[in-house]
Amino acid sequence: MPAPEDGAETPADAENAHDAEDIRDTENIHKVDARTLRGLAHPLRLRLLAALREFGPATASGLADRLGESSGATSYHLRQLAAYGFVEDDPERGKGRERWWRAAHRGTVFDSGRFLSHPDPEVRGAVDVVLHEIATAHSQELSTWIGTMREWPEEWRDGWDISDFQVRLTPDLAEELIGKIHELIEGYRGQVPEGTEGSANVRSHVHLFPRPAE
Repeated sequence: MPAPEDGAETPADAENAHDAEDIRDTENIHKVDARTLRGLAHPLRLRLLAALREFGPATASGLADRLGESSGATSYHLRQLAAYGFVEDDPERGKGRERWWRAAHRGTVFDSGRFLSHPDPEVRGAVDVVLHEIATAHSQELSTWIGTMREWPEEWRDGWDISDFQVRLTPDLAEELIGKIHELIEGYRGQVPEGTEGSANVRSHVHLFPRPAE
């Protein structure tokens, strides 16, 4: 769904509902299956995972403060995410009883079409939860940018975009276009070293879907 800014070792990526075979292995992308999808399908778990990918390792109490949740809730759901392989202990930061968590992968990818037609209704319900939460997170991120863009340097006020396009495609061409968009974005990864003056982590949301004729 829905991703590191602020000291994390890997860049943040939201969950990707398109099955991108060409990037998931070489760049630490985790492919979600039906079992792990059920473990991910909870609003707070998705927010916890996104926060760890974006801001780097944290404790349950630190994440609770960031997300406005109780530390009991974040602790429980972090353990659940760990059970499904999405997060793991960060032993380099943990001291004594203080437990630090980090994201186990840079991003996740899953074939939403396969899960939407899965014979198990629990799996179909889980993918609905994940997709709606990703869409909500995208909307919130864009709204936050629009609300705070005046606080950024003038250069960045020109370095953003909110556009929509309408073209007629077949399903095969739509899938081809998605792949080309992903390839283009990935081509910019790693070009700007961490700490480069004037740089910032940039979020891009890709939404492509059919519309009825009327």
